[in-house]
Amino acid sequence: MDMISALILDPTAWVALATLVVLEIVLGIDNLIFISILTNRLPLGQRARARRIGIGLALILRLALLGTIAWIVRLTAPVFEVFSQPFSWKDMILIAGGLFLVWKATREIHHNVDPDPHGDLFSAGAVQLSVTAVITQILVLDLVFSIDSIVTAVGLTPHVPIMVIAVVTAVGVMLLAADPLAKFIEANPTIVMLALGFLLMIGMTLIAEGFGAHVPKGYIYGAMAFSALVEGLNMLSRRARARQQAAAGRK
Repeated sequence: MDMISALILDPTAWVALATLVVLEIVLGIDNLIFISILTNRLPLGQRARARRIGIGLALILRLALLGTIAWIVRLTAPVFEVFSQPFSWKDMILIAGGLFLVWKATREIHHNVDPDPHGDLFSAGAVQLSVTAVITQILVLDLVFSIDSIVTAVGLTPHVPIMVIAVVTAVGVMLLAADPLAKFIEANPTIVMLALGFLLMIGMTLIAEGFGAHVPKGYIYGAMAFSALVEGLNMLSRRARARQQAAAGRK
């Protein structure tokens, strides 16, 4: 109780909390895009429940990992080397998660470009996913994003209560944004392709970081923001043309 009181009265703790909340929300964007695209493949009545389960699993995983911070920190210690390049458990998890994300995004892009594939590399399984399959895939990426999130939190503050508040706040924002984001993505097909491109870029970034190449997050999210701005302008342009054509048709 004394420690909590001290944190409440400590201005640096509030600064750390605000910074960590913003970072956790930004890191959660990747996870939320993936969850939105996956759950939009489900029947309409199952989507909201699957999104809540997926985001709930993210919260449970992150809180569970916060309880094992000492173990999480050890994940960054080198386990072996390949051609003088050290690899830790965190690196291997990032590489595996990045490869999965690249594969999944590529598969989704393929189905969007060719919705009726014929016996090729990506055609295994039904196009319509089950809730269990979606939750399993969300859980895999939740684990990768959760470990990255907790390692980031540990680097910013040593205080577990601050980390817990930041994680719960970020996941709460994800819960509020999940349904509107998923509906927006579904209503705008070009946004789907843009979001899948984001997932490809994020997957490649995870792989690069697993191999020791640090990619500043600001560059990644700056590129995503610029791409989203350009797509937003394209959407406004398409709507303006549609209104003009509708007005011309009434004359």
